[in-house]
Amino acid sequence: MNTIIREAKIIDAESPFHNQTVDVLIVEGIIQKIGTSLPNTDNFHEVKLDNLHISQGWFDSSVSLGEPGFEDCENIANGLNVAAKSGFTAIALQPNSNPIIDNQSQINFVKSKANGFATELFPIGALTKASEGKDMAELFDMKNAGAIAFGDYNKSLDNANLLKIALQYVQDFDGLVIAFAQDSNIKGNGVANEGAVSTRLGLKGIPNLAEELQIARNLFLLEYTGGKLHIPTISTAKSVELIKEAKAKGLNITCSVAVHHLVLTDEKLENFDTRCKVSPPLRTETDRQALLNGILDNTIDMITTDHNPIDIEHKKMEFDLAKDGTIGLESAFGALLTVLPLEKVIEKLTAGKATFCPEISGESQTIAEGKTANISLFNPEGQRIFTAENILSKSKNSAFLGTEIQGKVYGIFNQGKLVLG
Repeated sequence: MNTIIREAKIIDAESPFHNQTVDVLIVEGIIQKIGTSLPNTDNFHEVKLDNLHISQGWFDSSVSLGEPGFEDCENIANGLNVAAKSGFTAIALQPNSNPIIDNQSQINFVKSKANGFATELFPIGALTKASEGKDMAELFDMKNAGAIAFGDYNKSLDNANLLKIALQYVQDFDGLVIAFAQDSNIKGNGVANEGAVSTRLGLKGIPNLAEELQIARNLFLLEYTGGKLHIPTISTAKSVELIKEAKAKGLNITCSVAVHHLVLTDEKLENFDTRCKVSPPLRTETDRQALLNGILDNTIDMITTDHNPIDIEHKKMEFDLAKDGTIGLESAFGALLTVLPLEKVIEKLTAGKATFCPEISGESQTIAEGKTANISLFNPEGQRIFTAENILSKSKNSAFLGTEIQGKVYGIFNQGKLVLG
C-alpha cells in the first residue's frame, strides 16, 4: 500500500531524522521521501493520527501462539494480527505447540501459516526432542528450514552435558541456544516467589536460588564451550549481577526480561489471581528495581512480552494447579512507559533483532530514505486503565487487567502493509 504518514515524530537514534516531526512517503514498501508537507500528487493513502510517533518496528523474542494443537488458546493468524495492532513487526515463535516444533516439517508448517501477514514470524526450534530434555533435536535441519534459535520453552535443561554438547554443536552453523533457568529440584512444588507474600498466603515458594544457580551453571558451560547463549526472562537481582560479570569476561551472552517482571511484583498475588501466576514467578520490589537498573545500564539486552495465551479452564482454578503464563502483547508498550523513558522502551523493544534476526536489524531497519519501511506507530502520552476490552487475543489471561498504562499503539507498517488497531 502506497502511503504518506503525516506529521510523525521519529524516535530512532540511528536515523538522521531522529526526534524530528516529518512526513514519510512510502512507495511499494520502500521509504521514498522524508520531509515536511510532502505533496500527495498521486492520491496515496494518508495516515494522520493524534500525537503520532514512529520508530523502527518492534521485535518480541518470546511469543506462544498455540497452533498447532492449542488453537482454542490462540492461532497463528489471529496472533499475528494481535501482534501487529500491538506494534510488533516481528515475533519469535516459541516451540511449545502440540506437536512440539522439533523438526524441519514443523518449522515449515508454522512459517507457511504466517505467509502474507504484516507481522513476520520467526520460529524457535526445540532444543531437545519433544522438549523432554533427553535427546538433542534436529537442530541443523531446523536451522536450514528457518529456525532462528533453539530452546525448550520454560523448561530448564537438567542435563548439563547435553547443554554443553548443544553449545558446541551449533557453532558449526552459527546457531543460538536459549537456556531457560530454573532448577527443577530447588523449585520443587513451588508456585510463587519465596518470601513474605508466599508465606502470608500459604503458597509454596520458589527461591531466587532456583534461577541463579542454573544461570551460574550455564555461564560456566558457555565459558568452557564458547558459542552463543541467550537466557530468557531473568527475574532476580543476582541474575543481573551474574550476567553483568559474564559480559565483562567477554562471553557471548544475551538475556531478556519480561514486561511483567519490570512492572509487577508478588504483591499482585494477594487475591490469588492466577492470571499473575507466571514462570519465573513475580518477584519482590528489590528484584524489580534491579531489573530496571539492568535495562538502564544495558546489562539486559531486550524486553519481551513472553506472551502465553492460556484457556480459562487452565487458569480459573486453584492457584497451585493453574498453568503459568500471561498474555502480554496488547499491554506491553503502555505498561513499559509507566516505568521507563520512551527512548529506552523503543531501544529494548527493537534490540532483540540483532540477536535473533541480524538480517533485519541495524542499518537495514533505520527510518531513512531508500530503506524498507518497517515501522511501529504509537502515541506515548495519556494514561488509562487496561481492561478486558483492550484484549485482542483469544485467551484473556492478562496479568495487567486493572493496571494503569500509558500511551496508545496505533499499529504498524511492514511487508508493504498498513495495519491499524
